[in-house]
Amino acid sequence: MPQIKSAKKRVIVSATKTLRNKAIKSNLKTVLKQANAALEANAENKEELVRFAFKRIDQAAAKGIMHKNTAAHKKSELALKLNASNK
Repeated sequence: MPQIKSAKKRVIVSATKTLRNKAIKSNLKTVLKQANAALEANAENKEELVRFAFKRIDQAAAKGIMHKNTAAHKKSELALKLNASNK
């Protein structure tokens, strides 16, 4: 354990941020799975789920949890699947 006050604070802050990031990542994975499942099943609400997934991807990229290029790649994959399912 750290002895210096600022180091003790860094441990606490780091743990708090880790929990927040983990929650956001977990939610993002869940939303992506739901969107992909809706696209594969050709569900009626697939466009709504994909739009919600886009929102979550953008939020994760804005918070620095996901790199912006990774976010763009994921959004592109979803858009391609959505367009293919609409044909």
